[in-house]
Order: sequence, then structure tokens, then C-alpha cells
Amino acid sequence: MPGTEKRQTEPIRLFKSDFLEFFSHVRPVTVLVLWVPVALFFLVRSIWFASESAAAARIVIGLLAGWFLWTFVEYVLHRFLFHFHPKTERLKRVFFSVHGVHHAQPLCRTRLVMPPVMSIPLAIAFFGLFHLVFDVLIGRPAWFSPLFAGFVSGYIVYDMMHYTLHHSKSKNAYVVACRYQHMQHHGTCPNMRFGVSIPIWDHVFGTMPKTAARAVPKSPQEPSQ
Repeated sequence: MPGTEKRQTEPIRLFKSDFLEFFSHVRPVTVLVLWVPVALFFLVRSIWFASESAAAARIVIGLLAGWFLWTFVEYVLHRFLFHFHPKTERLKRVFFSVHGVHHAQPLCRTRLVMPPVMSIPLAIAFFGLFHLVFDVLIGRPAWFSPLFAGFVSGYIVYDMMHYTLHHSKSKNAYVVACRYQHMQHHGTCPNMRFGVSIPIWDHVFGTMPKTAARAVPKSPQEPSQ
């Protein structure tokens, strides 16, 4: 494709507006600055309002459960939202901006983590869902803060892992294994291997190829201008 080499060094422009284009580029430090305080706030809140003797166990279990829930959400978002194949040209452009651009230019350092324009609305939606379930429906408000802290922490790990898989030379065995899975997702099987921070849900839902040669449809391409 003409211009491919240029695109690897010069980010694909998504918007005519310089203002909108600015917000389509995000550095990993933005995720840490924005979301680490949120995770710490809910962790401290869960500790601060703890009174019963079983509070410590609840906090630990809640953190782990919240993280594990995030890994499922990570898989679902990546598989069904980020890799949604729309029919209309307008929606094709929207979904190319959401995730297709990353497959078209996977080494662009400023398009490897979720921009706040996406992560903040998603966080608000899940905050409301957690509140509805644990505070209203089942009447267990003490579980809300540790679960949400674990959930947000899981998201932070996901985004940092994604950046690491593309730009780190870490020899850590787990990172190496995840990097292999993710590079296969970008290469031979873009509609398989959706787990980024953990591959467990690919095994559960059958999106982990049994052989490396398994044929799959190609990933969405950049829409025509």
C-alpha cells in the first residue's frame, strides 16, 4: 500500500479539526495520572468505612473479583465493540477511529491506550452499574468500593500491558507469552486472541486457535477517504 512506511512514522490523521485530532492522541502516562488516583480513592474508601472483623478479607476478595471482572469486560469490549464490522460508511469511519486505526498502524505510540473521551464515559457507566447492583439490588454497599477499585486497577493493567506488548523488550515469561498472543492477533488472526492482559477468556469462548495456521477473516481496513 502506498504511504505505508510514512504512516509508521507519521500518525494517520482521523479528524480534519486540529482540536479533535489532539484528543485522539494519548500517552500512557495519561492513564496513570487519571485513573490511579481513582483506584486509590475507592481502595482507601473501602478501608476507611470498614468496621467489622471480616473487612480485610472482603477488601482483598473484592479487589481480586473486580480485577477478574475487568478481564471479562476487556475481552467483551475488544471482541464485540472494537472489532464490530459495520455496514455503513459513516459507522466504518467511527469504528476505524475507535480501533481500526490501531490495526492499521500498531506501532503508533499515542494510539495504544484508551483515550479519556472513551474511558471516562465507560467508567461512569460501570460506576452506575456497580452502584445499582451492589447498593440497590442486593443491598451490599460495603462491596462496592473494593470491587470498583479492583475493576479500575484491572483497566490500568490492561492499558499499560497493551503499551508494553508493543514497545517493551521485557523478557518476563508472562509478558513474552502475552506479546506472542497479541502479535498473532495483529498478524495471522485478527478475529481471534482478544485477551490482552490475560488470555483466559479466549480459551473459555473458543477464540484461541488450536493451531497457528487456522484461517480467519481479515481485520477491517481503513475506510476510503
